[in-house]
Amino acid sequence: MADHDVRWRWAMWEILWMSAPILILMALCLPETSADNILLRRAQRLRRVTGNSNLFSQSDIAQNSQTFYNRLLNSLVKPVEIMVKDPAILFANVYTSLVYGIYYSFFEALPLVYPAKYGLDAKEIALIFISIIIGCALGAVVYISHLYISLMPDLKANGQRPHEHRLPPALFASFGPPIGLFIFAWTTDGNIHWAVGALGIVLYSGSVFVILQCVLVYLSLAYPKYEASLFAGNDISRSAVAFAFILFSRFMFIDLGIDKGVTLLAGLSILGIIGVFILNFCGASLRARSSFAEHS
Repeated sequence: MADHDVRWRWAMWEILWMSAPILILMALCLPETSADNILLRRAQRLRRVTGNSNLFSQSDIAQNSQTFYNRLLNSLVKPVEIMVKDPAILFANVYTSLVYGIYYSFFEALPLVYPAKYGLDAKEIALIFISIIIGCALGAVVYISHLYISLMPDLKANGQRPHEHRLPPALFASFGPPIGLFIFAWTTDGNIHWAVGALGIVLYSGSVFVILQCVLVYLSLAYPKYEASLFAGNDISRSAVAFAFILFSRFMFIDLGIDKGVTLLAGLSILGIIGVFILNFCGASLRARSSFAEHS
């Protein structure tokens, strides 16, 4: 038990080390963009410099007029309220939850494939997961390249565009998950080199990375005032579905077999293709019905 606890804590230290540089970069390199926060700090600075304690920003006034109970209730209820009342948010949360659930279910297949079919031990199986890092890195390169080569020049030349203008990379990337899953499902029988299945993992994880980036940026632009609540609700729904999927995915792979089980996930991911196209072409009409969205 004690040795198991040490191994668990060691893995958490590794995650901390990988996260720390990102935290430092975000703290040092990202400017504050929230208008409320900027005005709040300006009011604090003016009170300090002038000695006038009657200088307040609008966010100061709004916060002082709320009780702790109201703040707590608003923080807990607002994410669910937005998700239930807003059709675009509900649709996006269902879509990202499906992507997330398939994502975590798929990785339950790896420990069942590589020891039995390829004779790999636990350390070698862990190295297979590097395919996910490679896929996400390639997805980041593709997405950032799109920003600098296509999106940013277009925004400078034409000004603000409809929020759905951020979704085209996801339209192309939405075909990646089912293709990657099909590759893995039908090339990991032990007779084909393990690298082919790993290629499917790379394609799958990179595509999911691009899809989530596009959808989450789209939502944050369309609902800037409720951004924190929006992401809280999205995280709740994604995490709950991923939790539910991993409860049955291992048994599904054992009962159906890896090929048929992963093929089932690939079939579900085809719904993602339909979902992202609906969000792209119908997002404006969905947002038009919303009392939370910023229309453009």
